[in-house]
Amino acid sequence: MEEDILIQISNRIKERRREKNITVQELAIRANVSKGLISQIENSRTIPSLMVLIEIIKALEIDLNEFFKDIRSKNDHLPVLIKRKNEYEHFEKEYATGFHYQRIFTQSITHSTVDIVILELEPDATRPLVETDAFEYKYILQGEIEYQFNDDKITLHQGDSMLFDGRIPHTPKNMGKTTASMLVIYFFEEKK
Repeated sequence: MEEDILIQISNRIKERRREKNITVQELAIRANVSKGLISQIENSRTIPSLMVLIEIIKALEIDLNEFFKDIRSKNDHLPVLIKRKNEYEHFEKEYATGFHYQRIFTQSITHSTVDIVILELEPDATRPLVETDAFEYKYILQGEIEYQFNDDKITLHQGDSMLFDGRIPHTPKNMGKTTASMLVIYFFEEKK
């Protein structure tokens, strides 16, 4: 099983368990497995067998099709993915107090060079649509930015983020009257 799918499954189990106000112990009893196994699965430390996974999903009283909906492999076509600030997933790690993690995106990209930059856009900044030979992650630090992808336009506000294949023609536009800024992370894949 690919690591990104494992993380998605782990997160979904934890999410659904918490939504239903079920403790780890209760879920373990319902699924007829150990509490430790549930904890390891939720923290992406182990891969459950298919039968155990099905028992856990049944114990959560979720339809299998609904559970697996939107779980994607890294080999699936990657569209533009938008995450609004209020959609970031909070999660905890064991043995940590006062640490507040927010998972924004999980995307497997192997053999890659990472380039991290801050981009500031003046209110009248313009450029034509461009293509980058990289996956691009954008996190809006300040302002309101409209991204154009061919004929589609997406507006992002402070705290919103986006991940997309930079080979899709794109350009940003500052929609405000002051300088807007964003954190940009480029993932350049090495050529084979």
